[in-house]
Amino acid sequence: MNFKIGDEVVYPMHGAGIIEDIEEKKILGELRRYFVLKIPFGDMRILIPIDSTNEIGVRGIITECELSPVWSLLAQEPTEMSDNWNRRYRENMEKLKTGHVLEVAEVVRNLMITDKEKRLSTGERKMLSNAKQILISEILLVLKIQQQEANDMIVSAVFK
Repeated sequence: MNFKIGDEVVYPMHGAGIIEDIEEKKILGELRRYFVLKIPFGDMRILIPIDSTNEIGVRGIITECELSPVWSLLAQEPTEMSDNWNRRYRENMEKLKTGHVLEVAEVVRNLMITDKEKRLSTGERKMLSNAKQILISEILLVLKIQQQEANDMIVSAVFK
């Protein structure tokens, strides 16, 4: 896809943001062009190599209509997960790496429910926090709401 300044995009493992600039930088002796992605919270800026956006999986944010399946998925029972925390962690990490909103939502739902039933390990708690931030970043851009409101909507959908 051809993105431009002002586009709202999702960068897998980092979340959604707005392309605010294009910069040329020389890194490791190689001059490349980068999108400067501004994530809506934490005042984070990420450089994305323009020539690698497809391989990385950068995509435009979903529409408001496309949020409906997200809310439905969050409200469903958790999917079967391995009892082995290491395997469960790897499986969840693979889902997050896809950058697909439904995969991220599934990880959020499963880990939120697991955390309520039995405390998550430190690694999984960190993964839940990261996955939730990724999901929140897209929801707040789609609905033009604040971070706390998006978080509350996710919690309400999972624990309704």
